[in-house]
Amino acid sequence: MRLLFLLLFSSYLYLQANGHIFVYHRFEDPKHLSTSTSIKQLKNDFEYFKKHGYKVVPIEDFFEKIKKKKPIPSNWVALTIDDAYKSFYENALAIFKEYKYPFALYVYVEATQKKYGDFMNWEEIKEADKYGTIGLHSYSHPRLPRLLDKEIQKDTQKAYDIFTKNMGYSPKSYAYPYGEYDARVKNIIKGFGFDGILNQSTGSVNQYSSNDDIYRIALTGKANLEEKLKYKTFNAQWIEPKEFPKDGILKHIKAKVDKNIKHLNLYITGEGWKQIEVKDGIVDEKMRVYLKNSRTRLILGQGYYTISNNIIIKQRGKNVK
Repeated sequence: MRLLFLLLFSSYLYLQANGHIFVYHRFEDPKHLSTSTSIKQLKNDFEYFKKHGYKVVPIEDFFEKIKKKKPIPSNWVALTIDDAYKSFYENALAIFKEYKYPFALYVYVEATQKKYGDFMNWEEIKEADKYGTIGLHSYSHPRLPRLLDKEIQKDTQKAYDIFTKNMGYSPKSYAYPYGEYDARVKNIIKGFGFDGILNQSTGSVNQYSSNDDIYRIALTGKANLEEKLKYKTFNAQWIEPKEFPKDGILKHIKAKVDKNIKHLNLYITGEGWKQIEVKDGIVDEKMRVYLKNSRTRLILGQGYYTISNNIIIKQRGKNVK
């Protein structure tokens, strides 16, 4: 009986398994408080992981689990840093080394290549490479959905080539600038064969995640780590909308979810939350909402912390090859 209980309990844990990936930007930078994490806060985060039994693993471990569709332990955490600001090298790298925590650093290539003063140079990035993973964060850090197809391709190829020349190996993963993308952008970036492509949407990572659309939660400013760790990914297959409506009016939301679900909460940027009905596993909401923001987040969830994101971004120009 005890063995049966343990097996059932173990199965329950695996069904509930949701690891978390976090993203930092600057460290101990008083000029940019909204995107900076103090060293005190960073140490507090790391101590929280230790005290509560979380295991900080290399980002590649997440990629491998997702690829094989295997459950991701709920105590798994991966830490990423976007842009390769010099404040990471000068203020935070020593803390990562002290705790022996791996990290993935995503390089804004133009800033490093042109030696912008606030960013790490290639030698500093190579030093960081001894302790973590180095990935790609575009060349010019553009808002990708606003670019033409050929511009996205050109920016990524240029970043890829310069990175490879300086690092001596090709980048294996990519983080969207500003966390912004759509289906068109995703298809182009996927063509470069990255093992993992990361967004910046709140949620967790589980065996149903996709390696070309991996959730990361921002830990900047005065973020509450304990609260962020409560987030879990709600499994929803978004059908509509696929892109920002040309007339700026959201008319239809459609998604496929578990057939046992009868009600869900829906959030739209600028509109707030409302409860909606689900019929036979299908969300099918007709509406007429004038979108006030060029970047609009849609959320479906069973509660505040169990959610699925769909971000739609207004495009500029005609999308051509």
